[in-house]
Parts: sequence; structure tokens; C-alpha cells
Amino acid sequence: MNIASREYWNFFWKDNEEEPEVSAWQFGDDADTLARLVVDKVKSATCSAHILYEIEKEPLPKVGDYSIILNARDEPVCIIRTSDVSIEPMNKVSKEFAYAEGEGDRSYDYWKKTHINFFTDELNKIGLKFEEDLLLVCERFELVDVK
Repeated sequence: MNIASREYWNFFWKDNEEEPEVSAWQFGDDADTLARLVVDKVKSATCSAHILYEIEKEPLPKVGDYSIILNARDEPVCIIRTSDVSIEPMNKVSKEFAYAEGEGDRSYDYWKKTHINFFTDELNKIGLKFEEDLLLVCERFELVDVK
């Protein structure tokens, strides 16, 4: 977490007692647009490839986690709190979840196309091949603060 994120979190959490784990990160290929969708309350879900958590030895998100969402310049934009986490094959993700991701025209077809492209590129970078049943970590969240 960078200094700006830490300062933002400290200001947000200042009157609370036990501090939870908090992380700071950017969404996908277009961090600015996706962060704006969160702030505008259009985006309330995200997903990532389960295999990437394993490879990077990162813990899976869990209900109650807080995250600082960064823009493309690594500046904090808002804070979200995870409200639900599930692991599902990509080809079993619901239309409702795709809609909650808030991207493009919010259709399942748009979601599927952009996510196939994104995960194909990400997996190719590490020598893996995309498959339709790729396990995804599907996360729902609520916006709790805007900087």
C-alpha cells in the first residue's frame, strides 16, 4: 500500500477500534473507468482468475475485507467492503453477476467477450491457456467511502 492509500485509510478508519486487513489495488485494464463505475454505484462486483491467486500466493478475498480502489496513477479513489465471495467456472457465471460488474452495456455477452479477452491475455503472459471453465473468484462489494 502506498503512502497516499495509507493516509486515506487512516483518515477513514480513525475513530474505529480494531483495524481490519486492508489492501489497495486497481481494477483490470482501465483502472480509471472501472473506479469511476464504483464511485457512480454502477459497479458492485468483480472477478479474477483463481489460478492467479495460487501462483502469486495471495489470499482469496473474504467477506468483510476492505479495499482501497486506486486509479491508473495509483491514487486512492474510494473504499469498498467485500460482501460476498464465490468461486465459479467462468461458463457458469450468472447474467446477474455480469450485470453487477457494470461494464459496457452490462450484458452477459459483453461481459463474456471482454473477460475472455482479458483472461486470455493475462494467462498467456504466464504461459497458460484460457479455457471456458476457468475458475473465477467472484466478489461482490459495497461502496463505503469516496475520497
